[in-house]
Amino acid sequence: MAEAGNSGGGARKRKMADKKDAGGARKLAPNSNWPAIKSKKNLQITRLKDSDLFTVPEFLSATESKAFIRAAESIGFVHQGSLGPTMGEAYRDNDRISVNDPVLASTLWDSGLSKLFSDIKIRGKVAVGLNPNIRFYRLLIYLSGSSKAKASKSELDSQKDASMVPLVGGETVFYGWRNNVVAEVAPAEGMALLHIHGDKCMLHEARNVSKGMKYVFRSDVAFA
Repeated sequence: MAEAGNSGGGARKRKMADKKDAGGARKLAPNSNWPAIKSKKNLQITRLKDSDLFTVPEFLSATESKAFIRAAESIGFVHQGSLGPTMGEAYRDNDRISVNDPVLASTLWDSGLSKLFSDIKIRGKVAVGLNPNIRFYRLLIYLSGSSKAKASKSELDSQKDASMVPLVGGETVFYGWRNNVVAEVAPAEGMALLHIHGDKCMLHEARNVSKGMKYVFRSDVAFA
């Protein structure tokens, strides 16, 4: 699952301060060994709330998705937590990699995203590309949502061995006025999920992963 925020600028609720690269996330230099990404000419948008929230099925092919997972796993994830809502941060409990890679960002943008944003403006500004700060997240049953329990090493090894188990859970839920649910988006292989950030950012959270693993590939769409 790929995710990007429309930037004019698992846990409830992530509209509060989101401290980037906090918690010891692994930061890496550009990598020339990322999988190749084919250009997509017939991508379709599924709008969930106008241009503020939409999905793009099959933005990455199944082959591309699996190749990125293998590449990320070969690098190695680092666990990331947060100080939590009482300290003004969204609750966060996942494994993460962070890389600043303009070439990868440009390749993703040119593979089809740029055309999808050709008619979208924010306060008169147009989309110009992806932020080169690319993040990879991995969420497991012992790491997701509000669960505080940590797995033992043997349990963690068992969970990783079960990485091919079909994913259960991990939906992303968006809330509107008075916490009414605007949309609940189930993870899907290769799907892109895009939602607006800034002062129009909707409260959102990730549901617990109850089986398998959820991988998220994230960046931000920049407007100028």
